[in-house]
Amino acid sequence: MNMKSRVTHLRSLLSEKRLDAVLVTKEVNLHYFSGFRGDSTVLVVTEDRLTLVTDGRYTEQAADQAPAFEIVEQKDGLYRKTAALLKQYGVKRIGFEGNVLTYSLYMELKKMLDGVAFDTALNLDALRQVKDAEEIACIRRACEIADAAFAHIAAYIRPGMTELAVAAEMEDFMRRSGSERPAFQTILASGVRGSLPHGTATEKEIARGELLTMDFGAVYCGYHSDITRTICVGRADERQKELYDAVLTAQKKALAAIRPGITGRDVDIVARDYLKQRGVEQYFGHGLGHSLGLEIHEEPRLSKFGMETLRENMLVTDEPGVYIPDWGGIRIEDTVLVTAVGGEPLTRAPKEFIEICI
Repeated sequence: MNMKSRVTHLRSLLSEKRLDAVLVTKEVNLHYFSGFRGDSTVLVVTEDRLTLVTDGRYTEQAADQAPAFEIVEQKDGLYRKTAALLKQYGVKRIGFEGNVLTYSLYMELKKMLDGVAFDTALNLDALRQVKDAEEIACIRRACEIADAAFAHIAAYIRPGMTELAVAAEMEDFMRRSGSERPAFQTILASGVRGSLPHGTATEKEIARGELLTMDFGAVYCGYHSDITRTICVGRADERQKELYDAVLTAQKKALAAIRPGITGRDVDIVARDYLKQRGVEQYFGHGLGHSLGLEIHEEPRLSKFGMETLRENMLVTDEPGVYIPDWGGIRIEDTVLVTAVGGEPLTRAPKEFIEICI
């Protein structure tokens, strides 16, 4: 990992905000700025020091994963030790992750840091929006695992299987293929349950002729993939085919719009306007997509509120859907890399309408 560059960007933020130190407490940001993959830890970053404070469970691991950091073991309380170090370093103005540190911990630290300005909240997640080459390589691999899982499960599914059984087989396949864990709780909804955008798997049996929406992802070296495919377990009727075509065309039109310089809102409008032309926009109730990386949901967003401009080497999902109560639903999703010339889908599983006719 290019930790030197990441720490340089973090130190630039210190200079911009006129801070002497910043505390990093969010688990994925510990990983991002140091390489350490654990919890119960604080990074203290100043202009000339890099310190990782943790307990005895993690000191050996931290020394191996975060060689650029001085490892300090705490035995009497993580934040008590952190406050003592900050006083020892003589810092006067400290920033912290305002979207992470709880109010009670903030007040506890503020009390221990009496005489120090501890009132600058930072959003360090923003520094992770543009991915470097190593991050993109990890996400590509996570996408390859997810693609392979779809190919496997499309050959595995039979009418009468439960949603839970199919989800378990998919997750097991991804594990055996190198995924650390599922990227999120696998969404697998058949028949009328497809109208639930986040319908996680149940004991319901998948009946012949039902649509089956599968939203899943792998994790490789901490980085996530996200893909959705909807298939028919049996022969599809004309309405199923028609609505599938509407969603797929909207998804492709949005993909063609993704490029540096466009806002997430503008991409969302492309898909939403097309679904409106097809008379189903009222059944598309969520944003078109989100970024992803060390977390499954990151910024920027592709939605009616997505005012951030896309930049090269950002990742976004492109996932329009229609969800019709008492009928079912369809969603098609890819993980997309923003390149200099457009959007490159990193998930490449087939999107033509698949009918599993056994």
